Amino acid sequence: MWTPLIVFLAMVVLVVAAMEWRERRRKKSKAAAEPSTAPDSAPDTAPVSTASPTQRPEGCCGEHLVCEKETLLNPTAEIVYYDDEELDALAGIQPEDYTEAQYRAIKDVFSTLREEDVTGWCRSLQLRNIALPQDIREEALLIVRELRNK
Repeated sequence: MWTPLIVFLAMVVLVVAAMEWRERRRKKSKAAAEPSTAPDSAPDTAPVSTASPTQRPEGCCGEHLVCEKETLLNPTAEIVYYDDEELDALAGIQPEDYTEAQYRAIKDVFSTLREEDVTGWCRSLQLRNIALPQDIREEALLIVRELRNK
């Protein structure tokens, strides 16, 4: 009788720990990006790097999750699906207009992606005219930045 309860509690602890780790990683990345936007804020707390992680390629507008200039994204590129064909129903809908079920559908696909697939998935969504909700977009940007800095 106690074994299933112990297994369940262990799973809950693991999920909470994973969520905490991801949140700390997100905060750390935000903190690392802030000195480049505010040069006078707390210069003694961390060494200042000459290379900015938020530096954009020449001609990049900064308004897209994946820079069109850097990835050479074009509208004639072939769409790659990540077992997410059901998201095509969201094309043209603004993220704030998503229902709870539509939001969960995007979140479910995002949570199953490997980190190295996030950039391609975002490119695929752009080609399919599917907008990410702000929180998922920020998390995807964090992963893309981390992959670029490796």
